[in-house]
Amino acid sequence: MVTLLDYGAGNIRSVRNAIIKLGVEVRDVKSPEDIITADKLIFPGVGSFGLVMSRLNEKGYTEPLIKRIHQDKPFLGICVALQALYEGSEESPGIPGLGVIPGRVRRFPEGKLSVPQIGWNNIQLRQETALMNSYEDEKLYFVHSYYANCNPVSENWVLATTDYGINFVSAVQKGNIAAFQFHPEKSGQPGLMILQNFLRPDSLGSIEIRNPVKEEIAETKIAKRIIACLDVRCNNRGDLVVTKGDQYDVKEKGEVRNLGKPVELAKRYYEEGADEITFLNITGFRDFPMQDQPMLEILKRTSENVFVPLTIGGGIKEFTDSEGKKYSSLDVASEYFRSGADKISIGSDAVFTVEKYLASGKKTGKSSIEQISTVYGAQAVVISIDPRRVYVHSPEDTHHTTIETSLPGQDGQKYCWYQCTVKGGREARDIDVIQLATGCEELGCGEILLNCIDKDGTNSGFDFELINMVKGAVSIPVIASSGAGSAAHFVQVFKETNAEAALAAGIFHRKEVAINEVKTAVAADGIEIR
Repeated sequence: MVTLLDYGAGNIRSVRNAIIKLGVEVRDVKSPEDIITADKLIFPGVGSFGLVMSRLNEKGYTEPLIKRIHQDKPFLGICVALQALYEGSEESPGIPGLGVIPGRVRRFPEGKLSVPQIGWNNIQLRQETALMNSYEDEKLYFVHSYYANCNPVSENWVLATTDYGINFVSAVQKGNIAAFQFHPEKSGQPGLMILQNFLRPDSLGSIEIRNPVKEEIAETKIAKRIIACLDVRCNNRGDLVVTKGDQYDVKEKGEVRNLGKPVELAKRYYEEGADEITFLNITGFRDFPMQDQPMLEILKRTSENVFVPLTIGGGIKEFTDSEGKKYSSLDVASEYFRSGADKISIGSDAVFTVEKYLASGKKTGKSSIEQISTVYGAQAVVISIDPRRVYVHSPEDTHHTTIETSLPGQDGQKYCWYQCTVKGGREARDIDVIQLATGCEELGCGEILLNCIDKDGTNSGFDFELINMVKGAVSIPVIASSGAGSAAHFVQVFKETNAEAALAAGIFHRKEVAINEVKTAVAADGIEIR
């Protein structure tokens, strides 16, 4: 039996599913007393530092947590729960943490590396422990903008460190108290095995630190991510299927292309080594009650067997259902998170939001980007951009940001700009990709999924000019999408751009290229990979 501290925020379904997968019964904290009496307690930290601490305070959980930790009863914290052990965080000034570990949590400095850190990195054990031994060679999944640094006053807590521009604390442990900055429940089989070490019936006392701090520590490196994307839509018979279009047209001879069932394909890609799974809801359900959203069931079922990050996009906006009940974009996102999503992707609504932001020059705090990132953190918000090239003879021919292209237009134009679209590429807007990307970053998004209508379905490779243009304008991670037709195209995009990840759909669905083939090719070229 393990007790789970669910304080009502974010995706803890994956932690619950991972524990159940390992054959252990889960109970939830129902009262502050449960925190003290639990045999083993797992605290999955989801959301911003301020949200976590305010929820703990509201429910009367703060003091029992501190008491349990001082009593050295088995405790495991995940992600923000590690940060909550410290005295405070730059993410939420003025809000005290649990204060168990001396020091404050800081934001990663912006520089050559994108912030947040999103992806698979190694750990370096600073002390030996039965909880984590033999996992230094494994990549584990991190997603965070804030970190705990190594300092002399908290050194006796440091179990492992990781490098991301700086050396930060990726795991702490003292006696039976442990916490990870990474997500074991999203780290595939190695993560499950680490969880199993904590859950073992005989683990009480066996996670005591045995050796002194190691002196020589090798540098860790974050891996490039390979992401499988599943466009989900109702076919002509009303069934939800995975489909794929050519320049966003998903029909063939009047029928929606059916390339498989979403849950089954997601499980296949996880087993083949995909670093993340992205679902894009392109049906656009607009008039149904919240509880009937088909994608919720897909997320719930997928998260039972897929232990890598899940992103969901489509329909993340304010809407009114057929019964007249209104839902905010935060309401919709919260349901997705509670159903198993780790990140949400916003498309058309982001365009409309940035148009208003550019016109007024002011943040309202009410947009979907601002609301969701404030509650769940920037790392939980992905912006899906769907641009197409517009050729011009000279930069003076447009007020938009242009590039001199190596692929001239039909009339010999040497310059182009990228026009953003909405409604699945069907409607063009007077906003360019740089305006949208930088505007979304300013509003609080943490990652960009960069599509390209011109490349979609062509199997001709990624648009390097577009990717480099956007990477040069933002300091957040960028996922390259559209155009992949071979394993070599993934190698090329990582060599020619600084994209943190690359995504494909059709070539995986049709089994033209396997995920392990892509990873083998990328690794063979000396590129860091999981």
